[in-house]
Amino acid sequence: MAKEVTFDEWLETGYKQGWIGPPVCETHDGLPMSVAEDYAFEEGEDPCIHILRLYEDKIDKQQVEDGHSPSVWRASNMGLTE
Repeated sequence: MAKEVTFDEWLETGYKQGWIGPPVCETHDGLPMSVAEDYAFEEGEDPCIHILRLYEDKIDKQQVEDGHSPSVWRASNMGLTE
């Protein structure tokens, strides 16, 4: 049986491997973009920047997904739903 990994361990592994960035607040910190993506956006392009939403708990997850259908159908399309 595989060792259960905590969220913090998962996050640290992903960050060290270069798979993810640190958690930031899009509302207060802005959307993390490269200089090229920022330039493209300013020039009227629409670069797709994938993010992972971090939930406080399962109640928060349910409330967000109740109000954001793309979170539900993208998870379903990826086979992430139960």
